[in-house]
Amino acid sequence: MSFAEQHTAAEASVSASPTIGQLLDEAPTSHFHRRAVVISGMGFFTDAYDLFVIGTVASLVQAQWSLSTTMTSWVTGAAILGAFVGAMSFGRLADVVGRKSVYTTVALIMIIGAIGSSLAPNVATLIVARFVLGLGIGGDYPVSAVLMSEYANRADRGRLVGLVFSMQALGLIVGPLVGLALLSSGIASTLVWRLLLVLGAVPAAAVIYLRARMPESPRFQAHVRGSHAAAAADLHRFSDGAIDVSHVAPASRALMSVREFVTSRAMWRLLLGTAGSWFLFDYAYYGNTLSLPSILSEVSPKATLEGKMVLSLVLFLVFALPGYAVAVARIDRIGHRRLQWLGFTIMAASFGALAAVPRLTTLVAPFIAIFGISYFFTEFGPNTTTFVLPSEVFPVEMRTTGHGVAAGIGKLGAFVGVFLVPRLEASFGLRGMLVVAAAAGLAGLATTALLPEASRRALDHDAAPH
Repeated sequence: MSFAEQHTAAEASVSASPTIGQLLDEAPTSHFHRRAVVISGMGFFTDAYDLFVIGTVASLVQAQWSLSTTMTSWVTGAAILGAFVGAMSFGRLADVVGRKSVYTTVALIMIIGAIGSSLAPNVATLIVARFVLGLGIGGDYPVSAVLMSEYANRADRGRLVGLVFSMQALGLIVGPLVGLALLSSGIASTLVWRLLLVLGAVPAAAVIYLRARMPESPRFQAHVRGSHAAAAADLHRFSDGAIDVSHVAPASRALMSVREFVTSRAMWRLLLGTAGSWFLFDYAYYGNTLSLPSILSEVSPKATLEGKMVLSLVLFLVFALPGYAVAVARIDRIGHRRLQWLGFTIMAASFGALAAVPRLTTLVAPFIAIFGISYFFTEFGPNTTTFVLPSEVFPVEMRTTGHGVAAGIGKLGAFVGVFLVPRLEASFGLRGMLVVAAAAGLAGLATTALLPEASRRALDHDAAPH
């Protein structure tokens, strides 16, 4: 029997008692949701800190080791390339062995990568260690998003998964603040970059204990493993009794095989929509953000490294942070796909305006203002939604697989951006680079059109293709 036939048969057998998934869909937002947000969010704070602090680190090691542009790009991009591999690999693994074991493993890998990076005696070792770090970061993307999605109720799912992702904002802000503090402390720059990297191990170490105490996803337990009693017991314990599991019906186990997944037109449409959007967004976002020191050097040639870090903080605090906050507050009301449309549109318009008017790239204040608007609408838009949508559009047995593919392809786009953006800027100037970024935003609109609107829909029912 095909997956679609199994799903239809399962729907025909409706029980008066709710399933685990239905209980979670209709549960009021409570303490256990907030606890899951904090545990998942702490890991994502680590991801963001480790990824974005490398812009400052690369500037310091380039000077210390006299690196070429290509080698500097490898230092910047190694973790992102590792994240591509990690998201794909651990995303699939989490659908096979479960979310919980992978959740703890990727945090341990991040600790190893952060410590190894800080102790690197040469650039080759640093690149390898950053790649290892990226494996853990990549694996954390699908598991953090899907676990929160599977715990969430349908009314607040976008907000709860968005709250996990919004911890990236703290990573964006804490990184430059720590860098400024270390650079202004009088510590030698040869030690500063090592301290910046090793500090990434601290939150990852803290999160291992918390993750080990989290139960397996009740939806995965019930729908994939068929362990309804264990799922109900875990849910009752983790929710501190807030969810009544005394009368639970067995969940449908109309499971999709890997073969059906890779041959399904519906799944390919979802993969093209989620992965395509994420690739195009991350190309522009990571390419611009990790190249921000060199971009600001062209806009303000006399700015010191500390001065450029201050300008970066202004962008993050004044524009990016409010964007995250508004996205979390409004995502479920606006709609997840609609918010992605809005963000890509404003991003393309902002980059296009900077490219079209030469004066805007030579004056610091106008450039920061318009570039900042693009930052606001990246957070209040595809930076949040590309993380949320893949966690809710795939069936439960392929959910971390689908999210992992989307996140991995997204990080591949980031890797391309890290290498291509500096070369576009060198060959065609800042305005030429911004034209390509604007085109990526416009192309993102086309990929978004392939996705369904998942806001406030039942998670497990709507994931199934019809």
